[in-house]
Amino acid sequence: MTSVKYRTTFRCGECGHDHAKWVGRCEGCGAWNCVAEEGVRIAKGKTGRRATEPAAPVPTRLDSVAVERATRWRTGLEEFDFVLGGGVVPGSMTLIGGEPGIGKSTILLQVAARLDRTGRTVLYASGEESVEQLRLRDTRLTEPAGSVHVLGDTGLERILAACDALGASVLIVDSIQTVTSDQVDSAPGSVTQVRECAARLMRFAKESGTAVMVVGHVTKGGGIAGPKTLEHIVDTVLYFEGERTLDHRLLRATKNRFGSVDELGVFAMTGEGLVPVADPSTVFLAARADGISGTAVTALMEGTRPLLVEVQALTAPTGYGTPQRVATGLDPKRLAVLLAVLERRAGLSFAQLDVFLQVSAGVRLTEPGADLAVVAALVSSLHQTPTPADSLFLGEVGLGGEVRPVGGTDRRLAEAAQHGFRRCFASSRIAAGPSVVDLVRLDRVDDLVRALAA
Repeated sequence: MTSVKYRTTFRCGECGHDHAKWVGRCEGCGAWNCVAEEGVRIAKGKTGRRATEPAAPVPTRLDSVAVERATRWRTGLEEFDFVLGGGVVPGSMTLIGGEPGIGKSTILLQVAARLDRTGRTVLYASGEESVEQLRLRDTRLTEPAGSVHVLGDTGLERILAACDALGASVLIVDSIQTVTSDQVDSAPGSVTQVRECAARLMRFAKESGTAVMVVGHVTKGGGIAGPKTLEHIVDTVLYFEGERTLDHRLLRATKNRFGSVDELGVFAMTGEGLVPVADPSTVFLAARADGISGTAVTALMEGTRPLLVEVQALTAPTGYGTPQRVATGLDPKRLAVLLAVLERRAGLSFAQLDVFLQVSAGVRLTEPGADLAVVAALVSSLHQTPTPADSLFLGEVGLGGEVRPVGGTDRRLAEAAQHGFRRCFASSRIAAGPSVVDLVRLDRVDDLVRALAA
């Protein structure tokens, strides 16, 4: 017979760091106003002594372990399967995060419907919406999910019991922040609850072979809410990106134990659900107009896929004492660095100009290979001279003004050639084989300025 006791701790809601008393700023991550009091259950025996230690396990030589290729269940949503690495792996746990209203529940209901039609038993446990709301969502989708089993409950033990009784192959939990365990005495969404529920769901997936998918809330900074251990526990982390006001959604894998990371899937949001986009480059360049200054096209490598995106820049005389620097889809600090390089290394002045920059279709430029396109768009807007319509800009710009090569050049150029591009401004040190486009080799950013002015 065990006695249950409690102790009080003050835990950070951002990183999970414990404090002896309440503090305004977390000592672990430095965040403000995120420390809350929680009760932690402690189970001890009558004497409070540790139980007898179990027998030590016998280690196994790594070369004696049989290697089996992971089985995958294809959903038929090509972009979803592509990001996962080929489909859903039985016994895996996948975390999907994104802004409210971005489409997380919609795509999971579509995945549930498609897996159900392949003969898999699916249980959709919703703590965010009632079963009536799920039914209303289902009536709007072109892929009916009427035979998918739904459960409107937030109790972890009841959800797992229902999944066992049903013999479900796939369990979808929407969302992990609403689920509570009876074994943890803390509020829903707290660090303790999220960590315990995620760990038990992971253990359930591995022991039963059930594929578990959970929805995770995001913070105002864009990261998954709750402790960072949540992302460490799961096998795969997917992020939904894109502006809710736009028609396209980007699904990105930032962690994948069964495939490559940083793969990107593109979906079109319609009234009937999310539709995979087979050729994202065509979509991203659909609204591009020739003969307009301040635009440039670059090729990004998202995992193994090259994507063509348009960068737009606008410079205008400032009406205030301090010029504005506004960037959408690019880190504002990176924009400031590139402006400083242009002023110091190429002799261009933006000191009395407002600078606005955006990337098409809600894409975010995170790799340095897009630097040259940003510079080309800025120079084009400053001189009010359009860049060549059939030209691609590819390269990293250093603080000394040098243009550096980027990886995956052959695949980027092949993608550009398929969409009608005939020239590519790139580093003179580019390592490319026989190119399908003409290469304009550059050593420094002032070479680009002269080339665009010619």
